[in-house]
Amino acid sequence: MNLFLSMSAFALATSISPGPVNLIALANSVQHGFRASLRHVLGASLGFTVLLVMTGFGVHELLLYLPHLVAVVTWAGAAFLLYMAYKLATDNGQLGAEKPAQAASMLSGAAMQWLNPKAWLASLAGMAAYAGNGSHSLIWQFAAIYFVICYLSIACWAAAGIFLRQYLGKAERIRLLNRSLAVLLVITTYYLLQQ
Repeated sequence: MNLFLSMSAFALATSISPGPVNLIALANSVQHGFRASLRHVLGASLGFTVLLVMTGFGVHELLLYLPHLVAVVTWAGAAFLLYMAYKLATDNGQLGAEKPAQAASMLSGAAMQWLNPKAWLASLAGMAAYAGNGSHSLIWQFAAIYFVICYLSIACWAAAGIFLRQYLGKAERIRLLNRSLAVLLVITTYYLLQQ
């Protein structure tokens, strides 16, 4: 039982901490509502879980033999995060039905995880710590625990967006929030590139 509590604590610490996926869930919920943001939440949770399982079944070995692949993923992820920051910074701040832009999709949520250096680090560290012996049952158990906690953690950020939405009813306030989140994404990207 202690192993599962330890796995859960690791999953919670890495999933609920601020990061690009959570910032997009927050912004998406403010602008499009909680229900629309759940596609992003589900996609990000599934994307991370697939990454975690693949890491457990040997992707980390591949990365050891092809270290330049890590740099490719890191720079592709940085470019994607900067693109998301640009989209936030240039958004018009309109809410709901009047808003022409689409809410973040399930696919974009999954892609964010695959291009997110934080997700790769969490996958590698988590699998090394909890399933480093290659036990298939531990890999699947850790992935199941992580999926649930990841989903709930990102959904908390989306719920926070609903809370903020009631105080940000005007387009100029939404634009200010979006630009602040865009700056945070740029800072996050810089921080992730320093790892």
